[in-house]
Amino acid sequence: MMSMNTYPYLINGQWQESTSNETIELVSPYTNEVVGHVQAMSRDEVDEAIHGAKRAQQEWAALPVNKRAELLYAWADKLEERVDEIGQIIMREVGKNLADAKKEVIRTAEIIRYTAEEGLRFTGGFMQGDSFPGGSKNKMAIIKKEALGVVLAISPFNYPVNLAAAKIAPALITGNAVVFKPATQGAISGVKMVEALQDAGLPSGLLNLVTGRGSVIGDYLTSHPGIDMITFTGGTGTGQHLSQQASMVPVVLELGGKDPALVLEDADLTLAADQIVSGAFSYSGQRCTAIKRVFVLEHQADELVAMLKERVEKLSVGSPTDNSFIVPLIDEKSADYVQGLIDDAVNKRATVVHGNERDGNLLHPTLLDHVTREMRVAWEEPFGPVLPVIRVKSIDEMIELTNESEFGLQASVFTQNVNSAFTVADKLEVGTVQVNGRTERGPDHFPFIGVKQSGLGVQGIGRSLETMTRDKVTVINL
Repeated sequence: MMSMNTYPYLINGQWQESTSNETIELVSPYTNEVVGHVQAMSRDEVDEAIHGAKRAQQEWAALPVNKRAELLYAWADKLEERVDEIGQIIMREVGKNLADAKKEVIRTAEIIRYTAEEGLRFTGGFMQGDSFPGGSKNKMAIIKKEALGVVLAISPFNYPVNLAAAKIAPALITGNAVVFKPATQGAISGVKMVEALQDAGLPSGLLNLVTGRGSVIGDYLTSHPGIDMITFTGGTGTGQHLSQQASMVPVVLELGGKDPALVLEDADLTLAADQIVSGAFSYSGQRCTAIKRVFVLEHQADELVAMLKERVEKLSVGSPTDNSFIVPLIDEKSADYVQGLIDDAVNKRATVVHGNERDGNLLHPTLLDHVTREMRVAWEEPFGPVLPVIRVKSIDEMIELTNESEFGLQASVFTQNVNSAFTVADKLEVGTVQVNGRTERGPDHFPFIGVKQSGLGVQGIGRSLETMTRDKVTVINL
């Protein structure tokens, strides 16, 4: 058991404790024991963090990009040195099994290095006036990429290191400063990640880390005039509110999903069953890109459901210390919500094929059959280990049900016919379609997009560099 440490925040190169003398208690999702406390910062301290980042940004942006890249390469090295330590903290704090927690740290180092390499090649452009009718060769435009200023990076609990660095690294390489607000449950992992960055030589004030109660500092942060861009991953309701608060400030939002698997008539059912179970239940379904419903034709449904049941029954359930596949949800409230979706479906005559067992916030993987559109679980995002199977009469019905959702993150299409794959993919109102594979983020240099209520803007390393910069045009008249 990790000692009950109180973790400071970072402002202008100094680790500090809040003058409010208030801290927030963090409880392990699987032991229900306190794993630590983080600072409940005041608005005055948030002001100090933003102003300090503002001051540091101009000097940082003036550095050659190869010098900025050196910091990122060193940061990746320092993270890799701490794989065991940070992996243990991720496991204790958010309940991810240790193998996956360590993979997250390694993947994060890879993202940071790739971002540095992309940043070295990220340049503006040149245009001549005579390419437009009536224009002249004597008029030329030099287009530079400039940093936006201070980027507010808000990360979620489920990937507390990976999804934080995926925001911070592109901001830094393009010359921005960062105010980093980790999810409260996940903040200790964020602190440790930033410690590695400071060990790598982080200039004072370039990244300031803030922690606190959303009710006190949440809106204050997102509407602060010193913030020049916001990148957020989290719930759709919070994202909608944030975008209203941000007003004229550019935002990138990575929100919820209700990703379907569409199993077409000619699908390889073995492949589909393997990918669906992996996609639905990895990290207990606490992923925005988890497969959250399955559409299958009525005459194939019995066969597919039997194959899904066989696989779900084999999933290990228990503590992340045992590297269990299914681990407790982040808190009791989340488990109550998922259980409510299951209960609603059962009350409306869905069939429980497997699961519907609960021990505190540990929910056993639950496979539901004969789910209908009247059931909440057909539409709402559970963020937990429940998979509804919806039997349909046609592929057109699969497409219709996909597009009726308020969400539009990803979808999986299983088919052995390439024409069918493209035809169906073109009709789905989602950011990404996976053909014969589970829905998932990455590789991290691919564009990552949510449409409708699943997000705003594009991520993925190259696209993140674009969103964190603006064009600066200098026109030369010869």
